Amino acid sequence: MNPTNQYLDVVLFAALPYVALVVFFVKGFERYRENAFTYSSLSTQLLENQHHFWALVPFHYGMLTVLTGHLVAFCIPSSVLWWNRVPARLYILEVTALVFGLLTLLGLLGIVTRRQTNAKVRRVTTRADWLVYTLLLVQVITGVAVAIWRPWGSSWFAAAATPYLRSILWLNPQVGFATAMPLLVKIHLVNMWLLLLIFPYTRLAHILVIPLQYLWRRMQVVRWYRRRAVAGRLST
Repeated sequence: MNPTNQYLDVVLFAALPYVALVVFFVKGFERYRENAFTYSSLSTQLLENQHHFWALVPFHYGMLTVLTGHLVAFCIPSSVLWWNRVPARLYILEVTALVFGLLTLLGLLGIVTRRQTNAKVRRVTTRADWLVYTLLLVQVITGVAVAIWRPWGSSWFAAAATPYLRSILWLNPQVGFATAMPLLVKIHLVNMWLLLLIFPYTRLAHILVIPLQYLWRRMQVVRWYRRRAVAGRLST
């Protein structure tokens, strides 16, 4: 192997992951401790809502589904490989992943288009936002491209990507798993580490404080007094 390429592989697939993880945890904790109220998506829904809805909804549903699939393949790779032994089940899983990947891409393109074409929204969009959207586009596009041109990703993710990612967590990076993957997958992996690296400095940090307690809290009773107030004004 070319020494230069070998050095580059070590930098991208061994050094970069640890830099990204350290920055993610240290700067993320520091920001939360000193500026907790900045952990926000800085929503622009009040500036424009219709396009916002049709872009954000497919993006979030698609992204959450795709991330869940990655997490399952990371946590229980043997179960994923067992599921994929039956061709019909493998096809269902691959098609489902591709559909939600395309849904994510469609929503993200809608978000970027809205940011560019709406003057009010564009005015409050920062350089950091554009950097996030660029990296997200690279991540989603390469993910969809892998699903189309490098099929059966659920199987090779469980067999190759999961051992690599686990080796990073166990502080024993096995770069060989990453370097053996196709170029599209390498770009996908490196871009993931870059997203993690900038995570604490951007609006992406709001993911860490999603109010999940709303899923199990008791329902609240809300009474609407508008009609009574209007009737009272008319009677006077």
